[in-house]
Amino acid sequence: MLTIIGCGNLNRSDDAVGVLIAQRLQQYLTKHPYPHVRVYDCGTAGIEVMFHSRGSKQLIIIDASSTGSEPGVVFKVPGKELEALPEPSYNLHNFRWDNALAAGRKIFKDDFPLLVTVYLIEAENLALGLELSPAIKHSADRVFKEVTAIIRQNGE
Repeated sequence: MLTIIGCGNLNRSDDAVGVLIAQRLQQYLTKHPYPHVRVYDCGTAGIEVMFHSRGSKQLIIIDASSTGSEPGVVFKVPGKELEALPEPSYNLHNFRWDNALAAGRKIFKDDFPLLVTVYLIEAENLALGLELSPAIKHSADRVFKEVTAIIRQNGE
């Protein structure tokens, strides 16, 4: 099973990129079904990332980043490099997807994906807004094409 998860906030301009790519992938799978592929829009809910990942062999997470790099740069990072155990908290908003990777592996053990890839697209604008910046739109198209190629490879 291949699981693809888009993360982000639709109300914060470029932060929406992961969610928007996930929605495009869901539309793609409606027209081109692959029974062993699941796509989820998890927004900002890290706990959902953990539960939706369970039972998959391969996981792809797509999100925006804010590292100070050139806007639109795409980082393709092994998930193991980004796993981080959560700090103790009573607020689930503090439980991010990087925490979901570490906690999911610890809790679900062999029922959690070993192969995890994270696509991070460097944001230009994280202010309130509903539009992606042009550079981020271009990068989103690139990531969409790369992930649909992975989907097709998994379907063969």
